[in-house]
Amino acid sequence: MGGLPLAAAGPTVVPAPGLSHAFAALVLTLLMGLQPLTTDLMLPALPALAADLHASMAPVQLTMAALILGFGLAQLVWGPVADRVGRRPVLLLGLALYALASVGAALADQVMAVVAWRAVQGAAMSAAVVCARAMVRDLYEPREGAMVMARALTGLGVVAIISPALGGLLVAAWGWRAAIVAMGLAGAALTVFIAVALPETAQHRRPEATQLRPLLRQIAATLGHPGFRAWTALVACSYGGLFIFLAGSGFVLIQVLGLTPSWAGLVMSSCSLSYMVGTLLCRRWIPRFGLVGAVRRGAWFTLAACAALITLAITDSRSLLAVMAPTWFYALGHGIHMPCGQVGAVGPFPKAAGLASALVGFATAAGAFGIGLWLGRSLDGTVRPFALGMACAAAMTALVAWTLVRRDGERLHNA
Repeated sequence: MGGLPLAAAGPTVVPAPGLSHAFAALVLTLLMGLQPLTTDLMLPALPALAADLHASMAPVQLTMAALILGFGLAQLVWGPVADRVGRRPVLLLGLALYALASVGAALADQVMAVVAWRAVQGAAMSAAVVCARAMVRDLYEPREGAMVMARALTGLGVVAIISPALGGLLVAAWGWRAAIVAMGLAGAALTVFIAVALPETAQHRRPEATQLRPLLRQIAATLGHPGFRAWTALVACSYGGLFIFLAGSGFVLIQVLGLTPSWAGLVMSSCSLSYMVGTLLCRRWIPRFGLVGAVRRGAWFTLAACAALITLAITDSRSLLAVMAPTWFYALGHGIHMPCGQVGAVGPFPKAAGLASALVGFATAAGAFGIGLWLGRSLDGTVRPFALGMACAAAMTALVAWTLVRRDGERLHNA
């Protein structure tokens, strides 16, 4: 059942009616773009939230960690349900809940209430992301799916560029609550778009997907697949470093380097531009080298980021270029690792893509949640915790790319 290279996978599944490559990429961009919108809009808002609600660093960082915890746990529910009833019902329910949770967070007057609503927001947001990854497998074999995913993540980079800058402007003009209101409006608009424009993509409905024994058997089969473990480890490590940037850059840029929220938002957006370049490289390399070859080459950017971050931690430099240059290299590698990793992990499971997508997301979010808890206790008014954390994630990402992914990344079977 194993050993078939991803590049030699079978013929492409015929897309759902009305779903061209371009439209599929647009839908994926909008659905997966909800995640950077939800995190990046808040990056310049965290210091303002802390000041307004008279909260210390740890509970403010918990607003990000709770979002990721809800995001990870809920995927374990949404994934099997999406395999049973299809993608559309799960998307519509999740997006509507996201909009409501955004309203709750914007109206909260205590930091722990914001934490609670952000957890609900993360749980709702996960429906969009888990269904997006599953939809790629519904429509395409892994190699073609990775190309479509890379195209979508280029668009996601645009969302990620706009979000911190927009967040900074909103915070500067109306305070931190305005950033969350913007999330709610985006969630409501996306709900309407999905209801009107997106057909169902799931070609295999599995009534047993939510039954305990079949579910446990499928979880065991998925976790036992070497290719799934390799690609999931790559995604989790790469996103772990990005999450340190997401959760810590606002404090480093505003409180350590002294930038205003609006300028900090613009600087954060530059990281997304580098990420977009990575997705474009990914689209160029996949046809030539395959998923594994693209990731192995991308890991050199990640390793360069690791070396620069270690230097930053040693020197504790307060130079903006010294802080941002390593993150640009990291984001460049991340733009290569994520399209390949997300599609590679789900690829072996065309009939259980929702569950496989959920397990990838849970593993990624669990790691990010732990990182968020550590970061909230470690930020100390210097750049060292930020730099050391990202350096560790970079080293682990490169190691996984050159070992586990190289050995097991081309294994594929139908489960």
